[in-house]
Amino acid sequence: MRAEPCILNPVSELMTARLAVLISGNGSNLQALIDAIRYRALDAEIVVVASNRKDAFGLQRATKAGIPTRYHPLKPYRDAGKDRQTYDADLARLLNEYRPDWVVLAGWMHILSDVFLRHFPYRVVNLHPALPGQFPGANAVAEALAAFQAGAIKKTGAMVHLVPDEEVDAGPVIASEEVPIYPHDTVETLANRIHQTEHGLLVQALRRLIEGD
Repeated sequence: MRAEPCILNPVSELMTARLAVLISGNGSNLQALIDAIRYRALDAEIVVVASNRKDAFGLQRATKAGIPTRYHPLKPYRDAGKDRQTYDADLARLLNEYRPDWVVLAGWMHILSDVFLRHFPYRVVNLHPALPGQFPGANAVAEALAAFQAGAIKKTGAMVHLVPDEEVDAGPVIASEEVPIYPHDTVETLANRIHQTEHGLLVQALRRLIEGD
């Protein structure tokens, strides 16, 4: 099942869309975007990849592809007694240096406040390993597997949605896709299958946003 998209602020198809990608880890979805752009399946340019973790492998993926990277850790802010709003405001300023059309959260493990979001109204795109309305938060895969084992659900999935406000893993859905759960699944095997679905789903969703389809 694929949800009907809610397309806002499309970038003209005559322009190559400028993407800022935020990551916290391995960056496999970032790699899917890099590959899609390389093979001209997505009319976009990744203008910066930013991470809150210095050891995020996704930064190496970006460097290998010749994409500028930025490291923006939260800990120095906490150590200095600064709040999340200050951190988010500085992150927004950092990204604005690159003039992105869209900000893509591809495994970004911070909840962004309105202080950040107001700089990019309806231009922040999030990827979440669950179907719309199900299992918000960082433990979506484990919670879906537990619900399956309890007989509450038979499938899970992935979705891409816009982030208009601070509500977690909610907002206008651009695309979603179901992923089956099997009796022998572990959190790891289910997560791997969801990730494989996410790679194509994110590219598809961004294409629809960029083309205004």
